[in-house]
Amino acid sequence: MSIVKEQFFQRVEQHLHAIYQDVELPIAISELTEELITLILGDNPLRDPTPHTNRWDEQDVVLIAYGDSIINHEDSDLAVGTPLEAPLKTLHRFIKEQCDHQLNALHILPFYPYSSDEGFAVMNYAHVNEALGDWQDINAIAKDVKLMADLVINHCSSRSIWFENFLTDTHPGKDYFKTASLTDDLSQVVRPRTSPLLNTVTTTSGEKHVWCTFSHDQVDFDFENPEVLKEFVGIIRHYLDNGIRLFRLDAVAFLWKQLNTSCINLPQTHEVVRLLRTLIEHAEPSVVIITETNIPNQENLSYFGNANEAHAIYNFALPPLLLHTLLSGDSTALKHWMMSMPPAQNGTAYFNFIASHDGIGLRPIEGLLQPSEVASLVSTTMQFGGRVSMRTSHDGTHTPYELNIALFDALQGTHNGADKFGLERFLCAHAIMFAMEGIPGLYIHSLLGTTNDYERFDNSQHNRAINRHRWQESKLLAAIAEKYSHHHQVFNGVKQLLAVRKRQAAFHPNATQFTLHLGEGLFGFWRQSIDRQQSIFCIYNISSQPQSLTLADLNLINTQQWYELLSKTVLDEELKTMQVAPYQTLWLSNRA
Repeated sequence: MSIVKEQFFQRVEQHLHAIYQDVELPIAISELTEELITLILGDNPLRDPTPHTNRWDEQDVVLIAYGDSIINHEDSDLAVGTPLEAPLKTLHRFIKEQCDHQLNALHILPFYPYSSDEGFAVMNYAHVNEALGDWQDINAIAKDVKLMADLVINHCSSRSIWFENFLTDTHPGKDYFKTASLTDDLSQVVRPRTSPLLNTVTTTSGEKHVWCTFSHDQVDFDFENPEVLKEFVGIIRHYLDNGIRLFRLDAVAFLWKQLNTSCINLPQTHEVVRLLRTLIEHAEPSVVIITETNIPNQENLSYFGNANEAHAIYNFALPPLLLHTLLSGDSTALKHWMMSMPPAQNGTAYFNFIASHDGIGLRPIEGLLQPSEVASLVSTTMQFGGRVSMRTSHDGTHTPYELNIALFDALQGTHNGADKFGLERFLCAHAIMFAMEGIPGLYIHSLLGTTNDYERFDNSQHNRAINRHRWQESKLLAAIAEKYSHHHQVFNGVKQLLAVRKRQAAFHPNATQFTLHLGEGLFGFWRQSIDRQQSIFCIYNISSQPQSLTLADLNLINTQQWYELLSKTVLDEELKTMQVAPYQTLWLSNRA
C-alpha cells in the first residue's frame, strides 16, 4: 500500500471511529472504510490533494437557478402544453448567449424527480427529472461552466423507493429512516418549521413514528445506519462522473439526531462533513463543498472547522443585514458584523448571496439586530407585498423564520415607504455583495429584476413560491431588450458590475478586507490583492440622502494615481471631498 493510500485509509477510519463511537455497528470500521474508499474512487485513481489551496479567484460568480427558471414555450400560459425543448437546454442557451461570460458557474437547484418542496423532497437521487431534461443536458452544461448540485442529505421524499421499502420492511430502505417514540422528550429539538416533528406511519411490522424536520413528505435519514452513509457516497461518485464540481450540502446541520439534545450541529454532523471532504478531495481535488446551514452566525462559522470541513459556507447573515441597512439608511449593524467576521483561511471562502430560492432567513441575525429592528424588517416586507414564514420556538410559540419576497420588491423603498430609488438601491446591494470577501452567488431572479409572483403563490399557497417565478423565454428576452424596462436596467447594470469586478485582483475571494468607519449613511471597506499590488476602497451611500465623503478618512497613498473604476474617471489629486449620491457606489483603486 502506498503512503498516500495508507494515510487516506487512516484518515477515513479515524472519521468513522469519531462518528460511530457510541453506535453498535453490524460491520467492522476497517471493513466500512474499505467499502467507502471503493465507492468514492470507483475506477478512478487516488489523488493526493494539496491542503489550504484556493480553488477559486475573482473570476468566479455562481448563478443560482432552477432547471426550469426559463422555459421555451409556444403558449403565453406556461400551464398549457409542454415546453418545446428540455428546460435545461433553454437555461444553458440563455447563459451562453445572454450573460457575456460574466457567469462561470451555475448552481442548478434540485434537478431530480421529487414530490414536493420544489425539488427538495427527492424521490430518486440518481435520475434527472424528465420534465427538465437528462444527464446529457447536465453533462453539456458542465462542459461550459462549473456546475453546482444539491446533495439533499438530511431527508428524502416519502414517495421514494427507499421509504416505500421502509414501510414494507424490505431492503434497501428498511432501516434508513430516523424514528422516535411519542413518549420521547423532544422539547430541545430545534425546528425550522411549525409542522409536528413526528409523523405516524403504518409499516408491515407495526406503527412507527418517523422524524420529519421539514415536512411530513420529507423523512429524515438515520445516519447511525452505515448503509445510509454508503448510499450517499455512491451518489457523490455518480455526480462526480457527471461533471458536478461544487456540492451544496442541503440542511446538513440537522443530519445527526440524538435524544435530549437540540439535534442540530452535533459533533457527529461535523465529523460526517469532514469525512465527506476527505473522501471527495482524494477522488477529485478540484471539488468544492459548500454547507447550507441557515443558523445563527457563530454556529454557521463552525462549519469551516479547522479548514477541514466545508470549503465554503453560505454567508447567511448578509441578506437580512444588508436589507436592514438599505431599508433603514444606517450602516452600523452591517459594519459591526463585518468587523467581527474572521478572514477565511486559504482553502476556505465565504459564499456570499443576498437572494435565493428560499426566503431571507432571520435566524442568522439573532444577536446582531435588536428585536425592534427585526420587527421593522417584517412589517416593511409585508408592506412591499411579501410574506413571512414562521417556526416553532422551544416554548411552543411561533416566531418569524424568514421573509419571503423578491429582492427587487424588498428594496423598492425604505421603512418610510416606497420611493424613486428602487433601482439604485437594488444595484447598490449587489455592488456591496460583489466587492466583499468571498465568492458571490447571484440568484437568477435578481439578475433579471423579477418581481413578486403572486399568481404562483396563490396557486401553491407556499410562501417561497412568491420568489420562484418561471419565465417564458420569449417574454424574458423581450423584457431585457426593452431599453426602458427595469428588467433591462437591472440585467445590464448587474452585468456591468460583474465585468468590472472580474478584472480586479483585489476582489479575489481571499484578498484582505478591512472595515472603514465613515458614519451611518456611508458603508465602506478596503480590499487589497493577495500580492499587495492593488487596493480598492469600496464606498457606498446606503441612504436616500446625498452624503459627503472626506478623502482624508481613506488611506489614499498620495504617491499613486487613483481611479474610480465604475465611472472610469481619474481622481483629481487636489480633491478633498466627494459628494456621493443616494445609493451610489464608488470603487476607488490605485490601478485602472
